[in-house]
Amino acid sequence: MITILGIIPGLGGPEAAVIFVLVLLLFGAKKLPELAKGLGKSMGEFKKARTEFEDEINRAQEDIDLDDSKKS
Repeated sequence: MITILGIIPGLGGPEAAVIFVLVLLLFGAKKLPELAKGLGKSMGEFKKARTEFEDEINRAQEDIDLDDSKKS
C-alpha cells in the first residue's frame, strides 16, 4: 500500500483526498495558503530545534569522550 505521509501508514490517495476535501470545507479556500504557510514555518522551527538538540547531545558526548581519554 502506498503511503503519502510517512507518519500515517496505510494512508493512500483516496484517504488523502478525503482529508483534503474535509480541510477545504472546514477552513475554506482562502485560509488554506495561510494554514500551509503556518505549517511550513512550524516544521522549519521543529527541524531547527531538533538539529540544535542533536548538536548539543553530540557536543556532550565528545566532551565525555575527551574527559575519558584524558583520564586514561
